[in-house]
Amino acid sequence: MSATRVTRRWQKLPGKNTFCCDGRVMMARQKGVFYLTVALITGTCALFFGFECPYLAVRLSPAIPVFGVLLFLFVMAVLLRTSFSDPGVLPRALPDEATFIEMEIEAVNGNVPAGQRPPPRIRNVEINNQIVKLKYCYTCKIFRPPRASHCSICDNCVDRFDHHCPWVGNCVGRRNYRYFYLFTLSLSLLTIYIFTFDIVHVALRECPQSVTAGSPDTVSWGGQQNVLICFFTLWSVVGLTGFHTYLITLNQTTNEDIKGSWSGKNRVQNPYSHRNIIKNCCEVLCGPTYPSVLDRRGVILEAPPAVTVPTTKSSTPEPQTTKTTAPLIPNEHTPEDTKPSIDAASHKTSPVPEDKKPHPPLGPPLASPDSDTDAAPIQEISQ
Repeated sequence: MSATRVTRRWQKLPGKNTFCCDGRVMMARQKGVFYLTVALITGTCALFFGFECPYLAVRLSPAIPVFGVLLFLFVMAVLLRTSFSDPGVLPRALPDEATFIEMEIEAVNGNVPAGQRPPPRIRNVEINNQIVKLKYCYTCKIFRPPRASHCSICDNCVDRFDHHCPWVGNCVGRRNYRYFYLFTLSLSLLTIYIFTFDIVHVALRECPQSVTAGSPDTVSWGGQQNVLICFFTLWSVVGLTGFHTYLITLNQTTNEDIKGSWSGKNRVQNPYSHRNIIKNCCEVLCGPTYPSVLDRRGVILEAPPAVTVPTTKSSTPEPQTTKTTAPLIPNEHTPEDTKPSIDAASHKTSPVPEDKKPHPPLGPPLASPDSDTDAAPIQEISQ
């Protein structure tokens, strides 16, 4: 007998995510832009540490490369933490749960006539004296919690869904939003830091008395490349950080801002805002870290498939029954298919040799053995 197979839950999870390190790492399937992000950050810092830092450490202070290395390590740490973590994916309903929810919805809505659109599947809850609608997800078969949304790229419902960021290769939600914000903030500081000292390095190299032994043209080329890269990167990174800082002060998500959920129209206010910038920032950045509800590394015990053993035929043959049919008309001869069986029975019961064996009478009993009329049919059968 085969043993029970052990399967991790992440191997059975639906959606379009990829898992590594036995379910510890969770990312989206499209990871090409994430690799580009890592290459840009690493390449820019490599140019800075290779061309500018040796000169600046001698000319200005050795603390410049040290602080740059620490800032670079922090940026990479929060980037990997954002990319490799569960953003807050909600589990889908089990088949029994989905069936029960569908029955509840049908009982509430009733039978909808053909050709008419069924009513929307929503539920109303009250949060801070404000009515919030919970929408039904037709893919996950659940009523999404407040501020949750279904990501079309990862094909999962994410709690407090902010947006799907291809630069980090993952969704941004409740469990990794603070790390995403720390990533954008620290990357902005790193970009400003490198851009500033690139300009300082180029300015010092332009001075005649600052030219030392070595190759000043090569060093100047590396500094100019870094200046161009940082110049075009600075605006987008700093602008993104400023936009998310604005959202944090309002305790609002990017998805809610794009949809205009709490834009103030129809007297609808944000029920999650504390009407205080400090309280909103503390809730988003310093709130508790919610555990994952997926249990990715949980164990599922699967029973081995049933093995069907083919049945072997018995060596002893089954007794064969001879098919006999009764005469349809009285005094009618036995059908032709029963004649071999009758002959075989006569061979077994008669010990007389084959050439001297008398033929058994067939048909109705004869009236007289010397009658010519009854001998003719017997002669024909024996032939």
